[in-house]
Amino acid sequence: MSDVIDPFIRGFGNTPVKLPLAEVPWLADRRTLAKDAYCLMGLPTVKQEAWKYTNLKDLKKLDWRQVDSVDVAVPDSLPETVPSIDAYRIVLVNGRFNPALSEIDGLPAKVKLGGLAQAIEDAPDAFVDRIGSLLTDIDEAILALNTAYLADGFYLEIGRGVVLDKPIHLVSLAVADDEALAFHPRNLIVAGEGSIATVMETHAGTGNGATLSNHVTEVLVEQGANLGHYKLQQEAESAYHLSTTAVKLADKAVYDSFVLQLGGCLARSDVRCLVDGSHAEARINGAYHGGEGQHIDNTTFIDHARPDSQSREIYKGVLDGNGRGVFQGKILVRQAAQRTDGHQLNRALLLSRKAELDSKPELEIYADDVKCSHGATSGDLNEDQLFYLQARGIDEDKARKILVQAFMFDVLGEIQNPAVREIFHDAIGEKLGDIA
Repeated sequence: MSDVIDPFIRGFGNTPVKLPLAEVPWLADRRTLAKDAYCLMGLPTVKQEAWKYTNLKDLKKLDWRQVDSVDVAVPDSLPETVPSIDAYRIVLVNGRFNPALSEIDGLPAKVKLGGLAQAIEDAPDAFVDRIGSLLTDIDEAILALNTAYLADGFYLEIGRGVVLDKPIHLVSLAVADDEALAFHPRNLIVAGEGSIATVMETHAGTGNGATLSNHVTEVLVEQGANLGHYKLQQEAESAYHLSTTAVKLADKAVYDSFVLQLGGCLARSDVRCLVDGSHAEARINGAYHGGEGQHIDNTTFIDHARPDSQSREIYKGVLDGNGRGVFQGKILVRQAAQRTDGHQLNRALLLSRKAELDSKPELEIYADDVKCSHGATSGDLNEDQLFYLQARGIDEDKARKILVQAFMFDVLGEIQNPAVREIFHDAIGEKLGDIA
């Protein structure tokens, strides 16, 4: 470990953060175990294969203060960067549930939605086996850090057979002005048997201070359930965004995921999907744009453990200036997972000589009867297409913008929800610039 004092270990010191639920024995014990584990590991380094292309050394340069239960900033309203959508809305401000900005009235009786801390307080024993059921935090530093500072997050449970009439919109605001603030929300989504629902996450930021949002989300999609889970990450340019999502699919379950990363100075999305049922379907897709000073990491792992299931994974990215992109995608097909159908594709546009992409697609197959493929391409814009547009009176700058937007918009077709697709379309258009 570096000789620089780890700011998160320092935070465990003589003035510990005031965390809620200290009286819940199992949670207090897990926090202590996670703290001890993190102290042994420290922040991940590029010597670790999973972090080979994403260096967190800059986190040690800031004097992070962990958000305390008594000093959460509360804005009067949502910033304009948060898209408007007809949905039930739940808001986290610096990782803590904010009921004043949330709108969750009118939910069906068999749907539970609210802050995780309150849910644990109301029924602590109900979460002993749910929190951490899909992740082993004592072996991974970022997960251990999340558990050590576990204070709140959101909790969504959709009852058996429920078909939600409109999406759930999670808004996570990172707010900091004068100091660097870190927070570590833990989220839990349970889609009950035969349920159908859409969850959209928007991650935005306000203020001039640096923020670190270290999100961990566990998602259980039970038999025959269909869950759309879409994430728009557009935090401030001084933000560090680390996100780990672990998903488990039962028989005939469908999980449709899309992660759009546009903001932050360093952002990593780690999506892990265990296909633990037959005739299940996992769609793990995404897009990203990294401009000057941005580092965007998309890491995925799809684990096929049962036969007769399929997965589809498409990521597209655009890198400009000295922007850097990382794609690490792995599909594992276990011996029992016969007749698996898996497809993976990563494509990127490099618009500058300074832009850099590290792409690492992987297939690991132990079954005999499978249909799997993967591919990765990167390069500049097609000169023939540029010439075609310019030959029809479109100037070069506008022609380039048209082609870049078309490249990004194409992958949005993977999103199954039309309203979310339109929001992501507008967010990309705003990031890439007007072509009118």
